[in-house]
Amino acid sequence: MLFLLLLLSLAFSVPPLYGRLQVINNKLCDASGNPIILRGVGFAWHNWWPEFYTSAKVGEIKTVFHANVVRAAIAYDKEGGLQSNPTRAYDLLYAVIDGAIAQGIYVIVDWQVFQIFESAAVDFFTKVATKYKGVPNILYEILNEPESDGWPAIKRYALTVIKVIRAIDPENPVIIVGTPSWDQYIEQAAADPITEYKNILYSLHIYVGTHPDSYRTNARNSLSKIGIFATEMGAMNADGDGPLNREKFNQWISFYEEVGISYLAWALQTGSISCGLTNSVTISDLTEWGKLFRDTIYNKQ
Repeated sequence: MLFLLLLLSLAFSVPPLYGRLQVINNKLCDASGNPIILRGVGFAWHNWWPEFYTSAKVGEIKTVFHANVVRAAIAYDKEGGLQSNPTRAYDLLYAVIDGAIAQGIYVIVDWQVFQIFESAAVDFFTKVATKYKGVPNILYEILNEPESDGWPAIKRYALTVIKVIRAIDPENPVIIVGTPSWDQYIEQAAADPITEYKNILYSLHIYVGTHPDSYRTNARNSLSKIGIFATEMGAMNADGDGPLNREKFNQWISFYEEVGISYLAWALQTGSISCGLTNSVTISDLTEWGKLFRDTIYNKQ
């Protein structure tokens, strides 16, 4: 029955613009092998901002931002996360995935943790990859922001999880691997990249109010060895708050556009800190940050 429902949903969906994505020469490419850039919006933690996790909100994001990718941040060990309430977590995730399929955009399934929970991650990605096997809209981000694990441990974990996903889905969906120190030490992954599998990218998270320009140099130097996906970025400080630094934000955007790195804004949430994109659950009710990011990507795609 579940398989039949998935087939029916696909029958009424819009094919994604770039088809099945792939990584060629460290570049994210469309089905024909042409380099592309995805630009979009990240949902905040599902356990704290569940009101955004609906198929309708995906449509609003596409309309308001012209986003061609969203990122569903599924928490595991935090209060109200998948560990304590799995039914809710999967229901919210599936709503976002199904919304992306219906809208013809891409969706990153993000395991939103700071530490390695290998057995739980294997169970999570086994379930999601089995349900959406062969669907071209999906990318998998298998470890959000490694806080204390070094690259050797991250790489061992990644090889385990990638093997599980590849065994289920032979279409080889793009998989995004976390890098040390909250996805900032991209050069460590570049020095010892995963070579056993194709269609692999590595995540870079930059908050321009905190992170130095040297991180941009490191990223540029790494591109000859690995592909990079900026699955989070913000014009504020790394704690998600503080004033927007538009000059440094534009420098990073120019870099991403120049070298072909896809990027998403953090995050679809309301509240008093400056990283929230909206003032309310209505997507068009944008904050200063939401307006800046909308104006940045709206006419690029």
